[in-house]
Amino acid sequence: MNYADIITVNNGGSRGDWGFMDYCPDRTLATGFILKVQKRRGWLLDDTALNAIGLFCTKNNSQNVIKQITSTVGDFGSWRSSFFCQSGFLKRFSLRVDQRRGDNTAANNIMFTCSNSNILKGNGMNWGYYGIWSEDCNRGICGIKTRVEGNRGKLVDDTALNDVQFLCCKT
Repeated sequence: MNYADIITVNNGGSRGDWGFMDYCPDRTLATGFILKVQKRRGWLLDDTALNAIGLFCTKNNSQNVIKQITSTVGDFGSWRSSFFCQSGFLKRFSLRVDQRRGDNTAANNIMFTCSNSNILKGNGMNWGYYGIWSEDCNRGICGIKTRVEGNRGKLVDDTALNDVQFLCCKT
């Protein structure tokens, strides 16, 4: 597979470490996604919100998944229901981020635009705000790399997923 650009947004958090880049197999593109999210835990407990993003790689813009790819996965939460483009592939994204004082959760949710112009909004949390949209990836997204803060213990504010980058396919 030939790779071109990496698409990013400017509102990702800075905590944690960048994980590995995971790739769709040759001649497949990301046409759907799934989120690992920790639900709200209550006023006195630490929330992390978004812990991971998984992409579904398919051939011919279908929903027949060839492979699910992820980068680093946070320790908290559970995988939720999946989303797919009705036709086409994922081509750009916007990240919802909460960087308030106290219980900072960093990334909370994500939206993607499909190549058919439909918008898929994830089922993460509603804290914070969506930032600007990334650049378009007109040949399709085919890789993911995440920045995740690991579990720091009970007495420290954990944020889990802070930022994400997606790889654009060239061909």
